[in-house]
Amino acid sequence: MLGWALTFLVIAIVAAVFGFGGIAGTAAGIAKIIFFVFVVLLVISLIANAVRGKGPRV
Repeated sequence: MLGWALTFLVIAIVAAVFGFGGIAGTAAGIAKIIFFVFVVLLVISLIANAVRGKGPRV
């Protein structure tokens, strides 16, 4: 999921460089949403593992 967020961020940067403001804004918005969903799922996963008594895998 983090890979998708980075992909949309790169698309937004490339679109902004070429002057496509609408596409750049949309891609940046999508990247931001996907990134925050990733962070929420990460936190939920860490909490679930802590409740079950499992530590993070190294």
